[in-house]
Amino acid sequence: MIERHKILNQLKEEQRLRKFVRKGLKLYFERKKSTEKNQLEDAQRLREVVRQLIQEVAKTDVPTEQPHVNTGINILEDLLRNIIPTIESGYKALTTAKEQRVSFREHVLNAVENTLLPAEVVAGVPHEEETEIEVEELEEQDINVSIEDDAPEDKFIPVRDTDKEPEEEVEVEEDTFTISGADLTGRNFAANTWNKVEKQTLDAFESLADQEDRELFKDYLLTNLKLYFDKFEDELQANLSEPESPDYEKEAGAPAEVEAEETIEDIPAL
Repeated sequence: MIERHKILNQLKEEQRLRKFVRKGLKLYFERKKSTEKNQLEDAQRLREVVRQLIQEVAKTDVPTEQPHVNTGINILEDLLRNIIPTIESGYKALTTAKEQRVSFREHVLNAVENTLLPAEVVAGVPHEEETEIEVEELEEQDINVSIEDDAPEDKFIPVRDTDKEPEEEVEVEEDTFTISGADLTGRNFAANTWNKVEKQTLDAFESLADQEDRELFKDYLLTNLKLYFDKFEDELQANLSEPESPDYEKEAGAPAEVEAEETIEDIPAL
């Protein structure tokens, strides 16, 4: 009877312990759930605040980049954003030989000089002051019209080659784009590329009336083009690699094998 009483007490104690554990776990998970809910609500509130801040910043329309102190550089920066991708595409298409890319680079830089120089000269010429042209009133007695004094109209119709006036020779426009001795493929690609960017380059330059702006624009344009050409070449060299060719490796190894076979055959039998 005593053992049975002890067993009953142990069972009751175990039941109370389990009940306590279940209660504690229930309380723990309720608090955890409440905490997670609060964290979720806090996160939602934070996202809403961030969203409102972003909207407020967008309304202020604050520029992300500060303009340069020189107008010419600001205009050049906008120009480079537009023309560099076009120049890069033309340059990197020339992969057969480096001479093609060298020619491309030389022709583009030369085209910049030849295009901006006339505009630079014109911009430096001072405008003549407008003068009023005085028109004298012609009196009727001062106008002498005589039909008899008029030269007779030339009614001669030339029908023979010897009677016709020689035709004026058509002047052939001088090619100022081509650089003598440079690779022609590079020249052709450069001409095609420059045709795409020439107008916007010239328009950007001619929009500047200040001499300092024009000088900085031209100087920085040439310098940046050279730097970009260097970057294009470095990037191209990093990407260019000679493709593997099993047939080439097989053919390249064939003579050595033949020579080895002949050498073995030449050895006299013992």
